[in-house]
Amino acid sequence: MEYSRKLLDKLSVEQLKIEFLHTAYGNGDTFIAKLDPRTLFIWYLFFGFAPWFIYDESILFSLFLLMLAMTINSKVSPLILFILGIGLMSQAGYLFVVSWFFGGNLETIVPLMTLTLKLAIISLASIVVFNSMDPEKLSDGFLSIGMPGHVSFAISYGYRMLPNLMEEYHQIFLSFRLRGKAPETRGFLYIRSIIYFMRIAVRSFYPLILSSAKRARTTVEALETKGYSEALSSQKVKKIKLKHLHFGWRDYCFLSFSILYTLVVFIIFKGVIK
Repeated sequence: MEYSRKLLDKLSVEQLKIEFLHTAYGNGDTFIAKLDPRTLFIWYLFFGFAPWFIYDESILFSLFLLMLAMTINSKVSPLILFILGIGLMSQAGYLFVVSWFFGGNLETIVPLMTLTLKLAIISLASIVVFNSMDPEKLSDGFLSIGMPGHVSFAISYGYRMLPNLMEEYHQIFLSFRLRGKAPETRGFLYIRSIIYFMRIAVRSFYPLILSSAKRARTTVEALETKGYSEALSSQKVKKIKLKHLHFGWRDYCFLSFSILYTLVVFIIFKGVIK
């Protein structure tokens, strides 16, 4: 009973908000978080796409170990890893069921495991990169590689507003529960309670959408008042904004280690490069 209570505490809405805030803003003290965002983009350009073209299981597993070490160094939230694990297992499970239904057998597990390993590498690489950059750093990184200012700001703004939207959604959800009437009986297998909470969850989105639209309009008006659109088209402003970005010894060491590790893995297992 005590273990169940502790598990429910970890899965509470408040804990979810804390985990999302930690993911967005709480990883600035790690080695990877101190790297230049362009370094992370270059690193992700390989590890986010190369696994699709690699079919040797030994090489893929070695790259997975590297991603696992990077994930531990990045102090990724256990909640994010748990959600990733559930997603990968469920995807592999339903693919195996579908393949079995159409005449597959136990030999189907091997290619499914290879596909799952590729997805795990790419997913962990994505988590490492975006977990290590706060919204401002992410926006500056996109702007530095030539992405339009409006796009980089939109991504940064959405990233920054996610915890606030979760907080507001929770308050709306609680207000619906406070003013509504719960079912007098829970029903078989809590079916009535489940339907009741699902109905409230859907209804809570409508006030949230309206509030988000009003907040976005207020933000746009405030930015336009301060000359944001004009600043985006000015190269001088862009140069000043990105002045703090520079490649240091950490960036070169990080890229050199990743390249050396990958080359050693390919040479040892002789998977793709002959």
